[in-house]
Amino acid sequence: MSILYLLIPLSLILLGFAVWAFFWAVKSGQFDDLEGPAHRILFDEDDNDLTPEQRRQRQAARRDPTDAAADGSARKDTPPSDESR
Repeated sequence: MSILYLLIPLSLILLGFAVWAFFWAVKSGQFDDLEGPAHRILFDEDDNDLTPEQRRQRQAARRDPTDAAADGSARKDTPPSDESR
């Protein structure tokens, strides 16, 4: 029975910490975008996964997309479009 005198205040302190952590997370914007990370993982757009040569090709294509399409070669880091099927 005497252990309850320790456990009840300890559980209230833990509950208070959990409530404070929740309100801190809401206030700091942790729950602002719930769907973005779930959709972002489906797309392979991370430049860190590419080799340095592929990274340079992608940057060159972003700068001038007409030059990348003019040579007729498909880029290795992108899947073929639906129109080519």
